Amino acid sequence: MASDSDEDYDDLDFENGSEADEDIDEDILDALEGDLAAAAAAEGTEVEEETDSETSDGGSDDDDADEDDASPHKDLERVLTQTLQEATLPSKPSSPATESPITIDAPQPQAENRPPSPAQLRRMRILSNLRWPRSFTVEAICAIPHPCATHALASSLCMTHLITGSDDGYIRDYDLFSAVNGKVFLTAPQRQHCGVIEGIMKAGQIRCWWENAIPSYNPDGTVREAPLYPVYSLAMQSDALWSLAGSDQGHVSLFTVRHSPGRLCHVMHGHRGPVSSLALQHDEKGFFSAGWDGEAIHWDLNTGAMARRFSAHGAQLAVVAVRPLNSNFVQSQWGTIPPGSEFNVPMKGAREENSQPYGASMQPPNGGHLLKQEEDAKSDTSYDPLFDEPDADGDGGDAKPAVNPYIHQQTNGQGMGRGAIAPKGAPPILDPTTYTSFSSDLLMTAHVDGQVILWDRRVQTPGKGVGRLWMSEKTPPWCMSACWSADGSQIYVGRRNGTVEIYDVRQTGRAASGTPKIWKTLRNPLSSGVVSCVVAFPDGRHLACASTDNIRLWNVAEAGEPDASGKLKSGVQFKIIPGHHGGFVSQMLVDPAARFLVSASSNRGWHGEHTKTVFVHEVKHLW
Repeated sequence: MASDSDEDYDDLDFENGSEADEDIDEDILDALEGDLAAAAAAEGTEVEEETDSETSDGGSDDDDADEDDASPHKDLERVLTQTLQEATLPSKPSSPATESPITIDAPQPQAENRPPSPAQLRRMRILSNLRWPRSFTVEAICAIPHPCATHALASSLCMTHLITGSDDGYIRDYDLFSAVNGKVFLTAPQRQHCGVIEGIMKAGQIRCWWENAIPSYNPDGTVREAPLYPVYSLAMQSDALWSLAGSDQGHVSLFTVRHSPGRLCHVMHGHRGPVSSLALQHDEKGFFSAGWDGEAIHWDLNTGAMARRFSAHGAQLAVVAVRPLNSNFVQSQWGTIPPGSEFNVPMKGAREENSQPYGASMQPPNGGHLLKQEEDAKSDTSYDPLFDEPDADGDGGDAKPAVNPYIHQQTNGQGMGRGAIAPKGAPPILDPTTYTSFSSDLLMTAHVDGQVILWDRRVQTPGKGVGRLWMSEKTPPWCMSACWSADGSQIYVGRRNGTVEIYDVRQTGRAASGTPKIWKTLRNPLSSGVVSCVVAFPDGRHLACASTDNIRLWNVAEAGEPDASGKLKSGVQFKIIPGHHGGFVSQMLVDPAARFLVSASSNRGWHGEHTKTVFVHEVKHLW
């Protein structure tokens, strides 16, 4: 019995040391994240089995004995523990996991390389490998009658969804491809309503419609009949997931389109009058709104809150537009341009090498003559292209045949005249120093009084990073539409006197004084009326401008330019786009592939006549 008890106590003594070592190992393993577990478990596998059986039998008596007999062996246990650590740690390969997490930072996870989303794939497929032709022809193929004036248009990137906003407070969603590919034609009453008397015209195919209203509730919780708000501006997400609608009361509503169409998600209040224009950011995480209160507001769609206000001189805003992403047109977001069809308008700065002002090559060898002037402006230097008009017959009186009455090429420092008086509170005219510091991320706002202002979106300081474009004193105070060119290098501004001014915003050095100047002026016939809307084609060469009589297609790159032999083109340099006639055009849009042009008619709340028809035009490419 004595021998058995001695063996038991020896086993217990050995187990005490083993348990102490195991406790120390567990603390170390917890700090080292489990790397030493295998070594400690291999040494005490047999002892742990005996310990488990004896602990289950012995309980508290063995623990008391351990407390009495373990003290003589504590020094030995400490030595064994240090020996075990010194023998085990060098045997492990060095790795970040065996180092102390207190002193060594954990490895950073690598960024996940996510594949393109379906929306990005669709966008890349639509905008890639586009080839632009030499010219276009445009003809109306579909008419969509409306009960009242249509103030705004918007579409998805692929033009599958086309929505219209009207003065009756309804937003209508149309299936464009079903309309143009279908066999449903206008009925006789519809033809009379649309003013289409001759020819065969297809009818629109509507998907759905919803009300532009904000629901309200009675005190007892019942839904109150909400008034309808006229829709003055629209914008749509590229995949038609949602759309924005600006009303005449100053609020912007967010609706769903593709799924559960017409469901109101959020209402953003910020303007004190009608919202005349909306523009989405390139990432579609925010947008800009322009109102009759003279302010442009930047909204954050992640929070639905206002991010920034752009305030100038208080004049009503007609347009707000974000500059296209890439200013290099050959490698632009619209695709690769084939050789020979690049946007070949020369840079103004390149003419400094020849030491001659830009536009000097436009003059005939004998110096030529300018157009016939009014009696109060006889000299060449007093001629202003924005106000003085050619003769009604278009021959320009005594002008040489080489001078085209529809295009005026601007020369630096000549014919510019005096600038218009700055409105009270308006920002100063852009100077070379300020404009050089501008980033390419520009925001353009056009005011009804004719002023066009550029904002550097990076600058948050009030009064900084802003400047207005130069305008002649004879320019009439009226601007209903303005837009960027597809490559972001030019601004097209429609004027009340039937002209379209083209500003070149590229930094071109001394020849252009380092600031955007009027590069050329396109003149419609005198009987055309006010230019109510302009839209740029995605090829960067063509422009559609709408007047009271009809819509015209201009080739901006070739208008007023000499041919290969150095001769100027004579005669009319625009094409008539049939369809619209007899009223203001509120908005036009062209899809990124230049397949369709859609136009709507209304006076946008201002004075003027309008029609009640939305026309869909097919754009044919001429190679």
